[in-house]
Amino acid sequence: MNLLSQRPEKPVVGLPMPHESAHLHVTGTALYTDDLVHRTKDVLHAYPVQVMKAHGRITALRTGPALAVPGVVRVLTAADVPGVNDAGMKHDEPLFPDEVMFHGHAVAWVLGETLEAARLGAAAVEVELDELPSLVTLQDAIAADSFHGARPTMVAGDVDAGFADSAHVFTGELRFSDQEHFYLETHAALALVDEAGQVFVQSSTQHPSETQEIVAHVLGLPSHEVTVQCLRMGGGFGGKEMQPHGFAAVAALGARLTGRPVRLRLNRTQDLTMSGKRHGFHAAWKIGFDAEGRIQALDATLTADGGWSLDLSEPVVARALCHVDNTYWIPNARVTGRVARTNKVSNTAFRGFGGPQGMLVIEDIMGRCAPLLGLDPTELRERNFYRPGQGQTTPYGQPVTQAERIATVWRKVKDDAGIDGRRREIAAFNATHPHTKRALALTGIKFGISFNLTAFNQGGALVLVYKDGSVLINHGGTEMGQGLHTKMLQVAATTLGIPLHRVRLAPTRTDKVPNTSATAASSGADLNGAAVRNACEQIRTRLLDVAATRLGVPAGDVRVVDGVARALGGDAELAWDDLVRTAYLQRVQLSAAGFYRTEGLHWDARAFQGSPFKYFSYGAAATEVEVDGFTGAYRIRRVDIVHDVGDSLSPMIDIGQVEGGFVQGAGWLTLEDLRWDTGDGPHRGRLLTQAASTYKLPSFSEMPEEFHVTLLENATEEGAVYGSKAVGEPPLMLAFSVREALREAAAAFGPAGVSVELASPATPEAVYWAVETARTAGATRTDEGAGPGGGRTRARDGIANPAGAGASVRA
Repeated sequence: MNLLSQRPEKPVVGLPMPHESAHLHVTGTALYTDDLVHRTKDVLHAYPVQVMKAHGRITALRTGPALAVPGVVRVLTAADVPGVNDAGMKHDEPLFPDEVMFHGHAVAWVLGETLEAARLGAAAVEVELDELPSLVTLQDAIAADSFHGARPTMVAGDVDAGFADSAHVFTGELRFSDQEHFYLETHAALALVDEAGQVFVQSSTQHPSETQEIVAHVLGLPSHEVTVQCLRMGGGFGGKEMQPHGFAAVAALGARLTGRPVRLRLNRTQDLTMSGKRHGFHAAWKIGFDAEGRIQALDATLTADGGWSLDLSEPVVARALCHVDNTYWIPNARVTGRVARTNKVSNTAFRGFGGPQGMLVIEDIMGRCAPLLGLDPTELRERNFYRPGQGQTTPYGQPVTQAERIATVWRKVKDDAGIDGRRREIAAFNATHPHTKRALALTGIKFGISFNLTAFNQGGALVLVYKDGSVLINHGGTEMGQGLHTKMLQVAATTLGIPLHRVRLAPTRTDKVPNTSATAASSGADLNGAAVRNACEQIRTRLLDVAATRLGVPAGDVRVVDGVARALGGDAELAWDDLVRTAYLQRVQLSAAGFYRTEGLHWDARAFQGSPFKYFSYGAAATEVEVDGFTGAYRIRRVDIVHDVGDSLSPMIDIGQVEGGFVQGAGWLTLEDLRWDTGDGPHRGRLLTQAASTYKLPSFSEMPEEFHVTLLENATEEGAVYGSKAVGEPPLMLAFSVREALREAAAAFGPAGVSVELASPATPEAVYWAVETARTAGATRTDEGAGPGGGRTRARDGIANPAGAGASVRA
């Protein structure tokens, strides 16, 4: 067994532990960035000057009226920036722009003694604008050929030959929506400057090192003069990977110019209108199957709505391409990606980071094509799984390791959920209920773990052991509620061989662990856990030498378990506190900096080939739904999930992540419908769903009536910390089973074999139109060709769908 994955005697990892801050969360005593305002004197409050037009060039900016407002201290503009006036890593996001690029773009910031004074001051700033044409929808941008960034193409095999060998060829397209992060804590920063001019920023950020870098270059300072700390976040989901930097920079700039602490916190409407979302996509595709329903070729173009700047759109598109295969072997593929430039907020990372968008394309294809092939969708999926021992690689050339787990989790879900018996019950129910239909769908996932950019796959830690035997750990990961800190405490206690209560974790900050990667890509536990383990192993090795001398045995014969050092085969022992005290008196170093880099990664971005992922996470879900044929309203009756997390570091945390990820995915696919004003009136480009009252989030009423989550057993991941696997992002894609169940339920209102389109999100309105499509299919469907048994199959053109599902499948 790999040493990194090997667990010692009586490990603390693997035990079900509550979240390390759970009691603070439920009692309201957990501190978040904006709570620190009440512990800081003489704080100024920042408020944005937003321009409510989608696009235009600023011809005048008059701040004088704001300065006349009582309580206004200063108005920050581009003229105040001593360094680089840019908040993005691509240098395409002016912090104080001279061109408004989306409705609600902030062009200046007002500092006030109170938040109300700052708000009134912002309202008093006068902005004159030369309005310019705007592109609000993804379709607008495609039609105008408005793109930016790289346009990668992934090629495998011979696509033309694959289509020539196909018995059935279908084409189609799909449009699917963006998604709002809607973290509970909005963007927030608190900056102050000490007597030496050092800048200290408290920020709700997933990437403190990059926040530090942006703040430093805006202020014209070296990075060692800026420290960024993140106590914890009230949710992030990717929305705080890149987007906090500019807000932190505004607060830091204000603090440098005024000499007073500056607090910036967006209210909910500002957060919704100023921060980026999950990328909405458009996909145009062509797919070929052989006579048995096995994929022969795929040709597709995926277009992401990037918004006004690049942000992370290029790697999001890259990951979408890398996941378009999901669990299916596609021997011949040509998939192109591109980023559309629109006059909307700059879209950014969101849990799954393009993976869900790529996987949704192939799952939609399978769901739409299965009836046309005369196959049950479950059977079609099974026939196309990656198979172990076949030498199969992904379209970008990475071998699919542990391919057997695709079928393993699939079979276990089928067995645990009693699929066969329940489908008979569903068929009987549907036969006697003409206006209500049920369906049960299975989908699987294969999700690659690591950052696509190889350099980001590194982590650091600092572990301190004090003379009394207590331990303090620092690592580069941030806590956004996902339980990373809990796992790091368990890793440290396991590695040192001490009880969990002896270990404390310090807030994440850049002057303790430098040059860290974002807590993203589901790699937080992998990278930081291995770094924490590395630091603890350094200290443990030194302590074993000390214990060996005291116990009179070789160091290799000493084990530290439950806080006691013992010699193998003997009765002599040494308590942890005594061991640490002895080491201190012998002048043995009791601190260590740990480091980890993920090995075995290779990626050629130009050729779009390589092995960018350390391993794949697998899972499968079965969802049963019930649909009302009159309204399209539905309920989720039951969900069964089997998910592969390797050997779990913290099972209670991991099950919570699976549940939460699934529900968030179901929200994206069925409920969360962002709407923008696309008219030509004065509010063009305005986000219409600006609050929880108009943007529907999953609630208790949308939770499955039965929800069963099982972690795959005996699933050690060699080469990962204590044999575990990532859990943050992969479960979100298990929610494809909800959408596919809704599709099958809608199809049940029509004749057998009907293929229905379904918009994403599949709101009740969208489901209603799918039901109507199925109901009228018997009268309008025209079949051509030899059908499933041979020749080519053509699906009819579907009914126009006001909910926006996209074009129909056609030969």
